Amino acid sequence: MAAGRTSQARARAAGSARRTYAAGTRRAVAKRTNGGHRGRFSAVRLLLVALMVIAGAKLVQVQWFEAPTLSAAAERQRTLTIDIPAQRGSIVDRNGAKLAFSVETRTLSVNLKTLHKSMDDYAAKNPGKGRNFETEVTAAARYISARVPNLSTEQELLTLLHKPASFTYLVNDVEPSVADDIVKKFAWIAVEKRAKREYPGDTLASNIVGLANWRLDDPDVSKHNLHGVVGLEQSRDNDLAGTPGREIVNTQNGNDNLYLPGTEHVLQAAIPGSDLELTIDSDLQYELQRQLGDYVAQSHAKGGQAVVMDSKTGEVYALADDQTFNPNDKSTFQDELLNDRAVTTPFEPGSVNKVVTATAAIDEGVATPTSTTSVPGQLQIADATVHDAWVHGTQNFTTAGIFAKSSNIGTLLLAQQVGPDRYSALLKRFGIGQRTGLGLPGESPGYVPARDQWAATTFGNLPIGQGLSMTVVQMTGMYQAIANDGLRVPPRVVKAKQNPDGTLVPEPAPKPVQVVSPQTAKTVREMFRAVVQNAKGGQSGTAPTAELEGYQISGKTGTGQQVDPRTKAYSDHLYNITFAGILPADHPRFVVGIRLDAPDTTLPAGHSAAPLFHTIASYLTQRYQIPLSDGPAPVVPLVQP
Repeated sequence: MAAGRTSQARARAAGSARRTYAAGTRRAVAKRTNGGHRGRFSAVRLLLVALMVIAGAKLVQVQWFEAPTLSAAAERQRTLTIDIPAQRGSIVDRNGAKLAFSVETRTLSVNLKTLHKSMDDYAAKNPGKGRNFETEVTAAARYISARVPNLSTEQELLTLLHKPASFTYLVNDVEPSVADDIVKKFAWIAVEKRAKREYPGDTLASNIVGLANWRLDDPDVSKHNLHGVVGLEQSRDNDLAGTPGREIVNTQNGNDNLYLPGTEHVLQAAIPGSDLELTIDSDLQYELQRQLGDYVAQSHAKGGQAVVMDSKTGEVYALADDQTFNPNDKSTFQDELLNDRAVTTPFEPGSVNKVVTATAAIDEGVATPTSTTSVPGQLQIADATVHDAWVHGTQNFTTAGIFAKSSNIGTLLLAQQVGPDRYSALLKRFGIGQRTGLGLPGESPGYVPARDQWAATTFGNLPIGQGLSMTVVQMTGMYQAIANDGLRVPPRVVKAKQNPDGTLVPEPAPKPVQVVSPQTAKTVREMFRAVVQNAKGGQSGTAPTAELEGYQISGKTGTGQQVDPRTKAYSDHLYNITFAGILPADHPRFVVGIRLDAPDTTLPAGHSAAPLFHTIASYLTQRYQIPLSDGPAPVVPLVQP
């Protein structure tokens, strides 16, 4: 019994012990379980807070820090920044007459890819409307050609609108108001602001003014503008071009090729270019071109150039070529016409260069105008025999007669007394072999052989105008120095620049060169009056046809042999016929230089340029009301018995 009760007691005790462990375990587990739920809740809450903080930070970043960038990006999707072409400066003559100016124009273009898509979409959605790509471009071509009949035809426009390309230009030089009307009717046509250069005189002074057109070849879009190609338009492009501006325009559906008229907002205004005031007188320029062209035709010459220069200032009043281009006519844009031969093309001047020997002889005291020199019929210089243009035995020439008759032999005899070193130095002071700095592009310095390279025959050629070369402008400049009491003032064609604010900036004054003394220059000028002397008994000069009633004229003729391109030797029928004259000789106002290129010397007009000088001088005296000379030039002896 007792044993049984003991066993039961142990059993209850054992059972009681197991129940006590299970309860504790459950409490511990429950405690751990409740804590896990609370931990997960806290983690989720922390995660949500973190996400809200991140979202808030992103919102702040977007709204405060990235807002301008994002706004700009959005704006770029509907706006476009474009360049505003600068107004190109005008070119005017010395009296303010416009030789070149600009007008605002428009260029029409089309994004063909966008147009195809939009019209195809429209036709698909509206099949009953009968409107598609073909009907649209046909209507546009018909309307545009009617509005700009001188710029394009309906067929030309249709060809462009059917190009296998994504983009095409349609027509240039459209008036702004006409372009606005076209865009109102056909909104898919884009418009670009451009400008067109106008040359009201056509060929008038075109060899000086040059040509400017719209250039698109620069990778920098801001430089797409009117730019010079030749002439002053090219050499003074930086002054004329100005600085482009910038503006923002709204685009149609974000399409850069279709922007909406009237939505322009200027960011930076364009700065216009400066105007150029030339020394040229357009009326005289016209007359010189006309007279030169007529005379070249009469003489059957290959061409000709002429210059009228102020004797005191060196200002070029007119500079003409008988053949030039028309900047309003593209068919005339040929290299030979665009070339300004008066400054780019040197030639051997012949006897007109004898002024150097005459000046040296007087300045060095080798001779006086009335002193005599015994001139034989020929002269041996090294291995060459020199003759005069006419056959004669030994004659006594006065110094004035040597140059009035243009004796090669007499000139060389005087040059030998001067000596090659002094002659070479004087040639340099006259500016031969150096660019004048006239201001026109492509100017040639001409050619004078270096003194240390002279051969035995060199000094037999240079004094009579062979073996060296010069331009018409250089040749005229020599006589400007004689007309201006020995002071050579380098020529120029630009008088001043007028800035956009109206300020006038004169061109820097050229540095003058005192070639010889005033007395020497005056003596030579008076001595060369004998060249136009018309007297009996063999006492006439070579250019009596240059004489102008009421005015003393001083000048020199020239007949320089050209090199035959076939034989590479001096030709017996190709010549440069030249004349340089001073008007009037007693009170110089103008110097005129003329060259005829290979005229027919059997014709009166081809034999001498003196008659052309007479015509030009007559016009000058009337236009500028030049006072009559103090009296007729005295008749002087040229050849002594």
